[in-house]
Amino acid sequence: MRRAAPEINAGSMADIAFLLLIFFLVTTTMDVDSGITRRLPPPVDNPESVKIKERNVMNVLINSKNMLLVNGMPGDINTLKDIAKDFMLPHYPDNPSYPEVEEASNHLIGNYYASKGVISLKNDRGTSYDIYIQVQNELARAFNEIKEELAMDRFGTKLANLSKEKLEAINDAVPVRISEAEPENIGGGN
Repeated sequence: MRRAAPEINAGSMADIAFLLLIFFLVTTTMDVDSGITRRLPPPVDNPESVKIKERNVMNVLINSKNMLLVNGMPGDINTLKDIAKDFMLPHYPDNPSYPEVEEASNHLIGNYYASKGVISLKNDRGTSYDIYIQVQNELARAFNEIKEELAMDRFGTKLANLSKEKLEAINDAVPVRISEAEPENIGGGN
């Protein structure tokens, strides 16, 4: 004589599965896409009236093969930050290879020299998002290092330790001047 196998009550299985689903939804975190933080400049009334001297512009091009061209010369992502920082620092006022410099003043910082330089960034429609973000990060690092050095020079502390008022003074003294052009087909190079 065979014994009948005992039945398992599966009535509460759906309830348990539902509770586990709710538990995992509540306790897990979702990856959130992060963007590039940039404060846009105010709109210009007449765009044709904005004239920038050629010496005040550093051109950065990214072609469809993710190759950099910095001021007409092949560039490397590993040296872009240093090139951008050197270009934007106001330490060569009489050298026509570097941007013009103007003297400015701020009640917290005092007198300082500011570069009139602008970094012009242009990419091809075929540029990968990864290289585009890397270029943006390197340019942002260049400006952040300039700000850090000014904060250390004028206030003896890092940017993170500054009051809101002093941080605004540093940001006014070193604005992030990156001009981005509409992507187009630049070409791939050889």
